[in-house]
Amino acid sequence: MRLYIDIGNSNIHIGKGNGTIEKTYRFKTDQTKSSDEYQSLLGYLFEDVNAVIIASVVPQLNTAFKTFITQYYGITPVFVGPGIKTGVSIKTDYPQQVGADLVAAAAGAVATYHKNSIIIDMGTATTFTYVEKNVIKGVSITIGLDTSKEALVSRTSQLLQFEFEVPKKVLGTNTIEALNSGFLYGHAHQVMGFVEAIKRDYSNSDVAVIVTGGAAQLIKTLLPDDYIMDDLLILRGLVSIYEKNKSTLH
Repeated sequence: MRLYIDIGNSNIHIGKGNGTIEKTYRFKTDQTKSSDEYQSLLGYLFEDVNAVIIASVVPQLNTAFKTFITQYYGITPVFVGPGIKTGVSIKTDYPQQVGADLVAAAAGAVATYHKNSIIIDMGTATTFTYVEKNVIKGVSITIGLDTSKEALVSRTSQLLQFEFEVPKKVLGTNTIEALNSGFLYGHAHQVMGFVEAIKRDYSNSDVAVIVTGGAAQLIKTLLPDDYIMDDLLILRGLVSIYEKNKSTLH
């Protein structure tokens, strides 16, 4: 069995399986936890596990994870980064700056859906990644739904804390409805606008549009039906990347 671990700024998403994702787990990211604390939290997942691959955008936790996985289980985890075969190339100004999560998501898109794709990852930030013929051509980054909500509420003392709920109409008739409409319709139209702009800029409409990330379900019903919703996209990418490298890892 293997563990496929996506360490994000808000959540740690873990898949367990052997060439497929059989079970998934989600934990809050806590940069203050030590390696021993993470071992205590996650140790039960390591039963029958003999390999681990990690995509991390939180460098502060890389050492903690490597330490407890190596010391407690005798496994050297593989981190997505330079020297790892991914199945995708990166053609940007500074390829090393493209996050491991975006690379893994692109690998998952290529392996599962299409060589051409627009990937929207809705987490702490919302990112748009364009992949053409297995090559990452560019990325756009904007504020995520939860992050934008926290920013507004923290600066507006008269606004109540509220939970996101898909609005029934574009304009609300009370404060909570108005907030949900603004955030969710606003984000959905931002996503659709970016997709059309990317297709236009690259003169390519033969793409799979894939939406992933913790906030994706909030706007699912507000997006076109042909958008693919895949909460496991990064984990699928880690499966694909591990399979491409496993012969050199043992």
